[in-house]
Amino acid sequence: MARPIISIKNVTKRYPGVVAVDDVSFDIMPNEFFALLGPSGCGKTTLLRMIAGLETSGTGDIIVDGQNMDGVPANQRPVNMVFQSYAVFPHMSVRDNVAYGLKVTGVAPAEIKPRVEDALEMVQMGAMADRKPDQLSGGQRQRVALARALVKRPKVLLLDEPLSALDAKLREHMQLELARLQQVIGITFIIVTHDQDEALSMADRIAVMEKGAVRQIAGPEELYEKPHSRFVADFIGKINLIDATVSGASQAGVTCQAKGLGRVVVPHDGPASGTVSLAVRPEKLTLSDKAPSSGPDISAKGVIRDVAYYGDVSNVFVTCADGLELAVNVQNDRAAAGLLENGREVYASWHPSDTLILQE
Repeated sequence: MARPIISIKNVTKRYPGVVAVDDVSFDIMPNEFFALLGPSGCGKTTLLRMIAGLETSGTGDIIVDGQNMDGVPANQRPVNMVFQSYAVFPHMSVRDNVAYGLKVTGVAPAEIKPRVEDALEMVQMGAMADRKPDQLSGGQRQRVALARALVKRPKVLLLDEPLSALDAKLREHMQLELARLQQVIGITFIIVTHDQDEALSMADRIAVMEKGAVRQIAGPEELYEKPHSRFVADFIGKINLIDATVSGASQAGVTCQAKGLGRVVVPHDGPASGTVSLAVRPEKLTLSDKAPSSGPDISAKGVIRDVAYYGDVSNVFVTCADGLELAVNVQNDRAAAGLLENGREVYASWHPSDTLILQE
């Protein structure tokens, strides 16, 4: 197997009264698009800045391309960073912004021009090389910041919430652009984000962080379909979490007494006991105004409390027995016409195999 381009080994960073990064260990492989995902204050930006050398090291080791970074200053590390604020120089042209880093590090002028042109072509900004930043859109300024980082030819590109200042439509476009760019260039990208859609759409693997610790590392599909904990399940996408108590187990699965559902049997690999959460994604549920026929499905009778319309789908919120609240994604087609009305009595159903049992 290839050697990791970055190894994080038992890294801890403390500030007075808080542990920002708590004994974190993982590897990032060459040419991987890796995301650090989590809520504000979870330690993801602190960890990225430690990799960059912009934050003093705590305990543990950060190894980049086989070299321990302990004591290595930021400007001597084989990484470069793109910040949320772009930080492009307003008085310089696009070309001069991209060339600046090469000039201050003493690269020969004859080498600077072709490298700048290559970097601008990578981000599709060659035609705007003579413009000033105030003549560019937000997305174009972000591309300039990317080109300025890429022109240094780092082995790892670090991205600190690089799209958060963009509007929703442009942010979605730039997500696809970044993923394309990473594949074309073939270097390791590490992005910090609190936006789970952003991480899911771009990254090969995602580390979900909470309170300084890494809760799970996996690819987007595994994180979404098989979260290891209630926190990860709730943070990645929308999900119904139902309180339950395990009452037994058999070859058929784990038997639980669940809030608003009564006795249910759920397939499950591994041990399960005590208080658990049953987790099911809203798109796995179906709604009907008729009671389901006897069968394996889990079903709950309830009343539609609210409907949020999103064009092709609606998010429907159903209040069931014992105060159980279920969210259901419904396609807005003829079958749904007339069904999605506040106060209407409905049945929400799903297959037991679409249910996860979460211990944490």
